[in-house]
Amino acid sequence: MQTNDVGILSIDQGTTSSRAIVFLKDGTTVSSAQQEFTQHYPNNGWVEHDPEEIWSTALDVSQQAIAAAKKQGVNVVCIGITNQRETTLVWDKLTGEPIYNAIVWQDRRTASVCEELSDKLDMVRSKTGLLLAPYFSATKVSWILDEVPGARARAEKGELAFGTVDSFLVWRLSNGKSHVTDATNASRTNLYNIHSQQWDNELLALFNVPAAMLPEVKNCADNFGHSDPALLGEAIPITGIAGDQQAALFGQGCFKAGELKSTYGTGCFALLNTGDVPVSSEHKLLTTIGYQLNGKATYALEGAIFTAGANIQWLRDGIRVIEHAKQTQSLAESLSYDHGVFMVPGFAGLGAPHWDPNARASLFGMTRNTTSAHFARAGLEAVCYQTYDLLTAMHADGMPSNSVWVDGGMVGNDWLCQFLADILDVQVQRPTIMESTALGAAYLAGLQFGLYESLDDIASHKHVEKQFSPQLDKTIRQGLIDKWEKAVQATLAFTH
Repeated sequence: MQTNDVGILSIDQGTTSSRAIVFLKDGTTVSSAQQEFTQHYPNNGWVEHDPEEIWSTALDVSQQAIAAAKKQGVNVVCIGITNQRETTLVWDKLTGEPIYNAIVWQDRRTASVCEELSDKLDMVRSKTGLLLAPYFSATKVSWILDEVPGARARAEKGELAFGTVDSFLVWRLSNGKSHVTDATNASRTNLYNIHSQQWDNELLALFNVPAAMLPEVKNCADNFGHSDPALLGEAIPITGIAGDQQAALFGQGCFKAGELKSTYGTGCFALLNTGDVPVSSEHKLLTTIGYQLNGKATYALEGAIFTAGANIQWLRDGIRVIEHAKQTQSLAESLSYDHGVFMVPGFAGLGAPHWDPNARASLFGMTRNTTSAHFARAGLEAVCYQTYDLLTAMHADGMPSNSVWVDGGMVGNDWLCQFLADILDVQVQRPTIMESTALGAAYLAGLQFGLYESLDDIASHKHVEKQFSPQLDKTIRQGLIDKWEKAVQATLAFTH
């Protein structure tokens, strides 16, 4: 079989949509399909998804992408999965039916539980590289077991399964034959020891999660099972899994220590490859597994911003000052640097380096002259200022970087990329293929399947589409950063 006839299906199950892309070996897109799904907000600070809608949209787009690829003579030979991380599901092992909605990574309902466990922070950090925050899966699992009648007793009897979205999708795709996850998703649960690379009994006891619920943890490129022929037309091996941000790191080819990528989707996540050394942050960044191959973990330092594209989604759907996200570029370009309006987007609390789940979003500097253009520009600028905070923290942790690879839906906006370069004061490089998350899952699947010989083989497909260099006057830049920092401090002061 010629490799140009061979396709890799990448299932990218995100926070607001499910997408499937069929890639050729060189990263060329053959076909794709995407469906948005419903966001549920049952209480203040709660965010849920219907697991059946996650499954139905993921299956539907996969079927569409495979069918479209076949029409072009491309046969899908393996499947890679990447997913919204930390989002937590619990389902019946016999029927596969979820016992509660998926609790989304943005959800803050367990903030008080995390505060109660604060004396265990050092232990949790030393084992997981994470903080005690409602963001991670452990407290979400425990909440479901406590709140759904009879769930805890059933879990202890081994009747219930826990998984992040990747686990749930593989379970459904394999018709219940595979209960698995990969090391990157496991490393985001607060239940997994990233040093010993196994589920940790002390953490399971702390969060009161029965071990019988847990999936088997595998490498990112591994044999995860096969799809049921009734679903995708044939039994296709599932050979690659990584959480969305780690998949983007892999898709960007950041295989060397010191290489940095920043993804701009619903949220923004900057990951810096630290090699085989897990760097412990003194500035509230996360230490996480970047990817794991052949039993060997490559670690990363991560900064998380909870809302990036979500800022623009709020402007469009929440207060309706724009009709389309693409409008933001022309609106931003219509204003000068001293327009005076700053947005601190604490819609789901503030992530790194503040980690304040109780923070709220704020707007500063408005006058009667403030228009939709100011809102749009402030929403875009906030993403750049927050990325500056992440890189500043990384530098302070002894991990400087002079360039950043960007990807995600937002970076098609040239104005945003240029402002990012100006504020970060580094080179911003945008790859030819911007779907780095889906591409990373495809690379992992292709690596296990044998389509790629090595990481060098994968890296050979990486190309820069456009590079952005800093151009902003240093004095103006510093003045903007100073105002941003005042806005953040005022936001935090209001919270407390």
